[in-house]
Amino acid sequence: MLYSIFIALTDILLGLLEKIKTAFTGSGKVNILPLLSVNFIGALGYSIILPFLVYLVKDFGGNEVIYGLMGAVYPAFQLVGGPILGKWSDRVGRKKVLLISQIGTFVSWLVFIIAFFVPQTDLFKFNYSGSLVLFTLPLLVLFIARAFDGLTGGNISVANAYLSDISDKSNRKKNFGKMSSAMNLGFIIGPVISGYIAALNNGELKTVILAAIISFVAIFIIQFLLKNPKNDDNSEQKTAQQNTSTQIDISVWKIKQVPLMVALFFLIYLAFNFFYATFPIYAANILEWDSAKLGPFFAVLSGVMILVQGPGLSYLNDYFSEKQLFFVGGILLIGMFYCLTFTNVYIIYTGAILFGLGNGLMWPSFLSILATKGTKQQQGAIQALNKSRPYCAIV
Repeated sequence: MLYSIFIALTDILLGLLEKIKTAFTGSGKVNILPLLSVNFIGALGYSIILPFLVYLVKDFGGNEVIYGLMGAVYPAFQLVGGPILGKWSDRVGRKKVLLISQIGTFVSWLVFIIAFFVPQTDLFKFNYSGSLVLFTLPLLVLFIARAFDGLTGGNISVANAYLSDISDKSNRKKNFGKMSSAMNLGFIIGPVISGYIAALNNGELKTVILAAIISFVAIFIIQFLLKNPKNDDNSEQKTAQQNTSTQIDISVWKIKQVPLMVALFFLIYLAFNFFYATFPIYAANILEWDSAKLGPFFAVLSGVMILVQGPGLSYLNDYFSEKQLFFVGGILLIGMFYCLTFTNVYIIYTGAILFGLGNGLMWPSFLSILATKGTKQQQGAIQALNKSRPYCAIV
């Protein structure tokens, strides 16, 4: 009797493990679980500081203007480094560039930590809206950290190009949905961890140290668990890419609908950046939230996205096209921004749910459409064009 139960439970467990393995296998040949882990860790590392970054800037002498400028530093430098890294990944391989990018992120966290130990020396000051704003040495170190991370910040665009390499029409949208879900899972867990650690003595410093450790783990995953997609191992293909490397940046602009996709990407991220840059300020100054209240908001927002991009997209994928899902997601996001004009907490959380629904439908669909443009040898450059967007949400 007990033996039969044991055998039955073992069969069930093996079946579940096989389903998990199948769920995280891209085309049936390449396991994308390491890639999902890298994106999860990257999102976790950033989201873990998101609830208190605006308060940290204020503690170091800055205000909303400094916080907005700091948000602009990363994508501004990514505008320089992103296309270079994307084109380079087309030539030398996704894994190598992804590893370099992740090392850059780890180094930027180490620089971030230094900001807690340098003296709070005033470098210069200015008046803004009748209040005195200080720019201190710790703030300068934070700017350097974010700039360096942006300069080497090709990890997401290269990861998207990698996923495009190993996906086909039958699984492309599902794979990009899994990629987004992995990132959103990081955005759920990060704020929760941050809220717990921030309550401890020197909680902000401990949180940043944890972010550095998490980033260091991602380096090992890329190096030892992530395999090159097949096109990275084709020497003839790499030779052809190197011979045309100076022409790739121009040629991708000539691909049908790529300029339109880039313009759409810019507008989407312009809206997102306004939200991510200004909502923490709005929450701190108008809603009078602290990091403990801001964390759950982002956790709910990301949780809804995971539900949509995981089981939701898997179901909807059989009934609707990418264009239809993209359109519906955009409409839901309009509703989200309207909800955030209120101060009622229930309406604001309704906006968070709409954000999760809208972005969950729209973003994987957009990436899936984008992955069909051009050849696989051009995906690094195409993805880099889209990721190197200017950050315009300066308060």
